Formats: sequence, C-alpha cells, structure tokens
Amino acid sequence: MLFDTTAVEFDAAGLVPAVVQDSRSGAVLMVGYMNEESLGRTVEDELVTFWSRSRQELWQKGATSGNSLHLVGIAADCDGDALLVTARPDGPTCHTGETSCFGATTDRQGFAQLEQLWAVIADRVAARPTGSYTAELVSKGVNATTRKLTEEATEVLLAAKDHAAGLDRGELAEEAADLIYHLLVVLAERGTQPAAVLDVLERRS
Repeated sequence: MLFDTTAVEFDAAGLVPAVVQDSRSGAVLMVGYMNEESLGRTVEDELVTFWSRSRQELWQKGATSGNSLHLVGIAADCDGDALLVTARPDGPTCHTGETSCFGATTDRQGFAQLEQLWAVIADRVAARPTGSYTAELVSKGVNATTRKLTEEATEVLLAAKDHAAGLDRGELAEEAADLIYHLLVVLAERGTQPAAVLDVLERRS
C-alpha cells in the first residue's frame, strides 16, 4: 500500500506511537511504537511491525504466536506525531489471549465478541478436547455440522414468527445465538475463516 512516511514526525528517540484498530469491528487492539524502519516494513510487507523498546529490535506482531496483524491502512494525525493503523487480526492480539490489550472494555465493539467466540471454536476444532460439544460435533463431519445448522435455522424461523405474533419471550435472540455459533462451527470444520465471509460482504457493499 502507499503511505507517505515523510509526513510522520518521529520523537527524539526516533519513535512514533501507533494505535492499532480492528478494521472490521472498530475495536482498539493495542498501542505500539514504530521507528522509520518498522514503519517501512509495515507498509512494504503489509504486516504490522513495531520497534520493541525493551528488546531494542524490530518486532513483527505474530511472528512467534501466529497472531499477525494484516495491514489495511495507516493514517497520521494532524500533527504527524501519532499513527492510526487499521488491521485484520489473526486471532487475539493481546499476549493474555484477549482480543484486545485493553481487555473486556472493547469486547462489545462491533464483532469483537464474535472474534473471541471464533477463537474458542477454532481451538476446540484443533485440539479436540474430551467433553467438548464443539469437538464432538466436528468429529462427526460435515453432514452432522450442517444438519445441526439447518435445525437451528428452523428454530430461528419459528422464533421469528412468534416474535411477529407478539409471542416472543427472548427466544429469537437465543435461537439466533445458536444459529451464529453453529454457522461458525461449520466454517471451522470446513477450514474457512470468517474473514473470507467478511471479505465477500465487503465486496458486495
């Protein structure tokens, strides 16, 4: 992508703070620091890269954990001394396993909570722990996961009709939650990332 790095005002240490925001949900994920080299790497590789002040070295987010930040855009503020980086995260951004380094305060921004749900489902599919409903369902294959998805879609239909008739007692939200969960399970079982679905929706918008 193109970005005019000459517009950035680095501080006396040669650094500029960079706020990273999820491009889909709008959630603030983390704050890091970039120097001229890490900023150039970020733009060139389209993978968010920082300068680690503690280790005094370049740090590409996700190089070790796999939880990379794929660059979508960069903007400098009016003074050029701070950056807003929009990115698509692979998994949780924080080393604690949270979606955001700012914790639960951002959990309900946009689709951040669904990202957490997806992370749990993906983990269950990969690890297949004993006693996990998700692992058990996925182990039965695509026929089982899609059959369950169809059942949940029918439940949403019935709950929606009750809602229209004034009979809804919260069932529609409950059934919709079940439907979304089982849709994510189907995607995980088939090895399809939700990001691929969002990319299709973005192209259609």
